[in-house]
Amino acid sequence: MTPAFTVIATAHFARDLRKLAKRHTELAEHYARALAILETDPYNRSRTHPIKKLENVSAGEGQYRIRFGHFRFRYDIEGQTVYLKLCSLRREDTYR
Repeated sequence: MTPAFTVIATAHFARDLRKLAKRHTELAEHYARALAILETDPYNRSRTHPIKKLENVSAGEGQYRIRFGHFRFRYDIEGQTVYLKLCSLRREDTYR
């Protein structure tokens, strides 16, 4: 089965991914799962994936977010292409 969408990582996303992967080995598995999901259902029409459309975010800044544990991947969709914009780690215990 060929993917319906093409996924392209921006240079900023690739740099963030490399930095986080050095300390978090499980990130590679989450990234592979995210790619599989984004190639088939980036809009989350099936409502089975941890995808959210972000409010008050303009195009080009990552209008959608997919979540795996503490990891967040933000992306935009243009036509049949998904552009990965940001890879981040949510740190809930930063100020505790």
